[in-house]
Amino acid sequence: MNRTTGDVRILPYSRVVEQDELKLALELNHVVPRIGGVLMAGARGTAKSTLVRAFALMAHAELPVTLPINATDDRVLGGWELDALIRGEARPQPGLLQEADEKGLLYIDEVNLLDDHLVNIILDVVSTGVLSVQREGLATAQHLSFGLVGTMNPEEGGLRPQLLDRFGLMVTTAQLDVGARHRMIRTVLDFEEELGREHSDWLAAADRDDAANRSRLDTARRRVPQTQVPDGIVRLCAEAAERVDAVGQRGEIVATLAARALAALEGAEQVQPEHLLRVLPMALRHRRPETAHGGMFDWGPDDEARVKDLFDTV
Repeated sequence: MNRTTGDVRILPYSRVVEQDELKLALELNHVVPRIGGVLMAGARGTAKSTLVRAFALMAHAELPVTLPINATDDRVLGGWELDALIRGEARPQPGLLQEADEKGLLYIDEVNLLDDHLVNIILDVVSTGVLSVQREGLATAQHLSFGLVGTMNPEEGGLRPQLLDRFGLMVTTAQLDVGARHRMIRTVLDFEEELGREHSDWLAAADRDDAANRSRLDTARRRVPQTQVPDGIVRLCAEAAERVDAVGQRGEIVATLAARALAALEGAEQVQPEHLLRVLPMALRHRRPETAHGGMFDWGPDDEARVKDLFDTV
């Protein structure tokens, strides 16, 4: 597998240290795309971009389509080929969303700095699976399917609550302790050293682990239709959403989909309460009233306590 693109070197997905919640969110969204995308929040330098690119290489054998902050409507939605227009020919030019449909994943870095209008369009396409363009003599409608990942640094501003809610899952980067920092530095040094070798057992082992991860995800995608969601789980999810005052109903729907994806990943025949408990923070942390008014995205002991007794009695 190609580990370099231009001057960019991509650490293998299986060798990214820690950030287990971020990895799980990416995997759940891949297994059940109806989840509707993943939003990653964290300070700069916390491996968000590295993880997204490594995941794309592992899952799709392609780097993600990356949306630049200054992207125009034409670049995102598609338009007319300028050179052809100069020659008097009307030839449509595909946009980044069509490219994401071909490659499997669209990545928006610093999504909180992107124009809200474009973010809303992209999220609508992810939600409906349809891109409809009617502008400047161009009228098209096509079905698209791709994964969506957005990253943001909350210190640089937030997203409007309406846009936050449209992302299926939200995860926050973990602060690494000394041991994890040590493993991370050692891994990066080893990776850069191994890239220069003609034959690397280290990279070969990483490729085998990535292939095993890809096979695990593909198997889970096939299992999902047979993975049952008992009505008791649905009721439990509704009660948990009420306990944390989740705004709207999208949160509990996403939580149910994510719990089903997790059960499929673990080879379970049906969703268990522990599957739901594990995905609740991802599905609900950005849908609480305090978050909608600029609060923090943390899911802490108080949040756990509000739902704990529901699961203790199951």
